[in-house]
Amino acid sequence: MTPFLVETLPTLHLLLGLVLSALTLLFLLRIILTWYPNISLEKGFWLLIALPTEPFLAITRKFIAPIGGVDITPVIWVGLTSLSRELLVGQQGLISQILIKTQLIG
Repeated sequence: MTPFLVETLPTLHLLLGLVLSALTLLFLLRIILTWYPNISLEKGFWLLIALPTEPFLAITRKFIAPIGGVDITPVIWVGLTSLSRELLVGQQGLISQILIKTQLIG
């Protein structure tokens, strides 16, 4: 492993964990917002939730239609982001294990 990669691995681990956690939280908020159809996601504070999540949801909506009039794409993305976070930066995640190995060697 290159020295540059070893030096940047802790930062990458932290940033990736934060980004994936933030995305999971935003998708959870999108699920809660589906309970309130009168709220416009195009105005005010709600725009901060809609802007980062809508590109993911729009792509998924092309493949998965609403079930019984309910958009389930945020639920799918909560699962995907949670799984990705666990596989990459979780306690037994790939990047976590590489980071542990490099600290034991160094």
